[in-house]
Amino acid sequence: MTTVKRFLLFFFTFAVLKGVAQNAEQNRAIDDYVRKLGSLDTLNMGTLAAVVTKPFSDKKDKARAIFDWIAYNIIFDVKAARSGNTQKNSTADVLKFRKAPSSGYANLFQDLCSSVNIRCLIPDGYVKTNAEQIDETKPEINHTWAVVQLGQSPEEWFYVDPTWGSGYTDEEMKTYTPLYNDSYFFADKAIFNLQHYPDNEGWKLGPAPKTKKDFFTLPIFHSAAYEYKLKGLYPSGGILKAKVNQAKLLSISMDSFAIISIVTLVKGDHKKQKESTVSSVFDKGTLKISCKFAEEGTYPVTVRINGKNVVSYMVEVE
Repeated sequence: MTTVKRFLLFFFTFAVLKGVAQNAEQNRAIDDYVRKLGSLDTLNMGTLAAVVTKPFSDKKDKARAIFDWIAYNIIFDVKAARSGNTQKNSTADVLKFRKAPSSGYANLFQDLCSSVNIRCLIPDGYVKTNAEQIDETKPEINHTWAVVQLGQSPEEWFYVDPTWGSGYTDEEMKTYTPLYNDSYFFADKAIFNLQHYPDNEGWKLGPAPKTKKDFFTLPIFHSAAYEYKLKGLYPSGGILKAKVNQAKLLSISMDSFAIISIVTLVKGDHKKQKESTVSSVFDKGTLKISCKFAEEGTYPVTVRINGKNVVSYMVEVE
């Protein structure tokens, strides 16, 4: 490599890193501002949107402020979500009761964005939250998210999931744990599409499974997939076939700069889970895992990296 090429590569890398750092600093400023606002209980929707976004001129920053406020102040309604009850999912109801199913989160996000002149639409579709849903043949629509449109081109359209940005549920969707997660604001499109499938395929942004059937054959991808910048899996299907006590190799492509301290496997459903450390090697962005299954049967298996769920399969052991 010539001296000029080395200089250009260094300059480009420095510029990218500087831009990333500046963006992270701006995001922290937005998050801190919104957190200090509190619940704003007495404000109507239009006034609330104005207060939440007041310091910011950029539309992306305004949208993040709205995402933040919802994540900090709205609780997921597990009872309504389980029953499919959408009677109280209007913006007025969500602001009144401060809880909602995913459709209520999306409605509120859309209306707050519209109040500050940000174009936002809300697709309905499918998500999988536990391994029993892998290969499901007759799924029902069970989730709603948002697409923020900052320009005419689809490259200027971005995924936002205000529900999953606010917290998470257990596999049975009986309990909800508030936990802010900005991975679901302007989310990585490729990873988002591994978790979400729109009822109208026109809402696919970026690389995505071709069909709903393809989507349901995939494993379950958890939030930590964003942190580790997951890029690919082997095997890619959600059903793993294995022999008792015979080594099974899994391979996960991810961020080559990831720091991996421990890799574990969680075997079994929520009532009979067993977690154990597995043999693994991480090299040049590929994590190779060797695992064995001592018990025959069909049961879920989750790969954890540094204690965080990354991907779940259904394993069939004979």
